[in-house]
Amino acid sequence: MPDPDDSRWNAVLHRDRAADGRFVTGVLSTGIYCRPSCAARHPRRENVRFFSSGAEARDFGLRACMRCRPDEIAADEAGIARAVALILEAEEPPSLERMAAVAGYSPYHFHRLFRRATGVTPAAYVRAHRAKRAEQALKESDTVTAALYDAGYAAPARFYAEVPDRLGMTPSRWRDGGRGETIRWGVAETDLGPLLVAATERGICRVAFEPDDTELREHFPNAAIEPGGAALEALIAEAVAFVARPGRAMTLPLDVRGTAFQQAVWRELARVPAGETLSYAALAARAGKPGAARAAGSACGANPVALLIPCHRAQRGDGSLGGYAYGLPIKQALLEREKAEG
Repeated sequence: MPDPDDSRWNAVLHRDRAADGRFVTGVLSTGIYCRPSCAARHPRRENVRFFSSGAEARDFGLRACMRCRPDEIAADEAGIARAVALILEAEEPPSLERMAAVAGYSPYHFHRLFRRATGVTPAAYVRAHRAKRAEQALKESDTVTAALYDAGYAAPARFYAEVPDRLGMTPSRWRDGGRGETIRWGVAETDLGPLLVAATERGICRVAFEPDDTELREHFPNAAIEPGGAALEALIAEAVAFVARPGRAMTLPLDVRGTAFQQAVWRELARVPAGETLSYAALAARAGKPGAARAAGSACGANPVALLIPCHRAQRGDGSLGGYAYGLPIKQALLEREKAEG
């Protein structure tokens, strides 16, 4: 069983902000305790002891670092939580000034804290939440117009400008289960098995190690599913190249949808350097939900293009691989290839 202090020390060495709030680093030689991400010079390992909280470190006789101010983390998280609650409950999108006031900070400081905590700006978070409300409203409302106002949009122009980017199709088609959408697909052989690539006119909507379109039709039951196409051949060739070199830069157009949290998880996965891994717990923290490791794992499982948005770089906190949409042998192979590339 890996020593948890080894992973904590590794977080300190990398100044991992995702570890802030999970523990504090006590430096016995100076008598202080810090955040894992503290910018101060690293102490010697033999002078370090880890504590679950600042209170535990103070009971041991240490004092808080004046540089990184570890005891302010709880206040920061509480302020961000109040702002998120305002976003979720408000009928109209709240202004930056109002969110900052609820959180208890100046707009500039709040904007910086919110982005560090969630990975997105307050405005982007508001747009994502409103688009999520639109998805639900499109299912429940009698008309698209009714859904527009139920979701909190003041005018149709903003609704149609924001929602298609999130749904991957127009609102009316989403409400009708994708009817009217055309998805083209093809399968190419790779050394890890047959690779299916499917795309709309906007980009790739599904990549999977599957031999045919059976599961594709289950995912998009009301869309027109058609084989081939010259434009698709180029996308397939690029996707196949990721099997051989999964660490290459991803520039392919994508047409995928997900909740605000899923999108945040996928965005953080794309930021993990090739050949490296990140625990589900750290991934959840970086996506704005510390403690939601299981939800981060579910977000990885819901990723429809897991080869391109690299879910193989996520693993359990104990260092084991965890799950993978394409099976653990393929996950292991992709990781080994990335490490070999590096």
